[in-house]
Amino acid sequence: MQRPLLAIVIVLTAFLLARDPYVEKADGFFLDWLLRNTPASGEHVPLTVVEIGAAPVLETDSSQSPRAGSTAPRDNAGAVSPLEFALFFQAILDFKPTIVAVEPLLKWRERDRDQEQVFLDQAMRVPKLLLSAELTSTPDPDAPPTEIPGFVRVSGRRGDLPTYTGVERQPDEDLRLISSLGYINLSGESATRVPLLFNYRGEVIPSFALQAFLTWARIPMSEVQIQIGSHIALPGGRRIPIDWDGSLTVNPNASKLGRRFSLNELLLLAQQRQQNSPLQSLHDELILALTPTNPLAPPDVFSTTIATLQSNHFTRRVSLVFDCAVILLIAVLGSNAVRASRVDILLGLIAFTASYCLIAFLLISRYAIWIPGLVPLGTAWLLGILAFVWPRPKHRAEATEIAAPPPAP
Repeated sequence: MQRPLLAIVIVLTAFLLARDPYVEKADGFFLDWLLRNTPASGEHVPLTVVEIGAAPVLETDSSQSPRAGSTAPRDNAGAVSPLEFALFFQAILDFKPTIVAVEPLLKWRERDRDQEQVFLDQAMRVPKLLLSAELTSTPDPDAPPTEIPGFVRVSGRRGDLPTYTGVERQPDEDLRLISSLGYINLSGESATRVPLLFNYRGEVIPSFALQAFLTWARIPMSEVQIQIGSHIALPGGRRIPIDWDGSLTVNPNASKLGRRFSLNELLLLAQQRQQNSPLQSLHDELILALTPTNPLAPPDVFSTTIATLQSNHFTRRVSLVFDCAVILLIAVLGSNAVRASRVDILLGLIAFTASYCLIAFLLISRYAIWIPGLVPLGTAWLLGILAFVWPRPKHRAEATEIAAPPPAP
């Protein structure tokens, strides 16, 4: 009777854990740990990242201090001069790139205003220029609302998307006239869950990374079909899986699938003009300009997202059938655990945890499939604790009668 009772307790506990809303968040930490320690799979992607500047960039103007509660990255071009960006544009324009995306928000310091015209002269020559801007949910009530075009083929619950009602920061009007804007708001501090969609005044609009990818792939927004909580369907049968909040799960190491240069390296290669220069392929690539890593934002989050979209290699959760099978396996093992010694139970738990983590690494590295961690491992360890303290059955010694030897004749 003890073993079926323990098995029932295990199954019920597992189902209760699976229904807890905090379990999904805890599994997110397990997934982050798996992805951070797993190299990105896939071939080289047509992405070139150029780092401009040599120091972390932070807001220096106190009058433009970030608002409390905002989750956008706080790096901008304030500590990088317009001349440096002008040199960057000049170096790559001879190779006719498909699109140039600038991640930091271009706001110049007063002492650099005299260089702004030099920057504009070079930026106007870029065929497709994507600049960053930042949305806000608390806009200035006196400012007129900004019209932002959105997707037209959208189904699903829009209220779960990050919602904004205004534009907090954007480039000056001279730059907006020669470029398109992408929005760099981040919904959290995780480097593995990046928002692709925003809800702006009832319209579903793309994030900076998704806008850069669509522009590079020459896909108009009218041909994109979105099922919120399921996928983003692109022409040609491609699908981008998204969660209920419009976010995409990415591998933080995916940016290594592209190429990375510093501004000095780029200028040197452009000046040498070698026949087999690595810059010859820039015509078909997406060029992303960024400043050094901002300590207030996840590292390389936009380059990682763009590389993931280009590779068409997405991380997906395993089927719920796997969850049921693992729970049943744990229940079967638990029914026999009450008769095992306490040392065997402890060793078995350690072996099961190690084996489960190895299987998780194998699946996510080879097949980009991740398995849940909290419910199976938590149920197994709860089983071990119950079996460890469960009273053992007492074995009664059977009485034996010893026959008296027959009397000697």
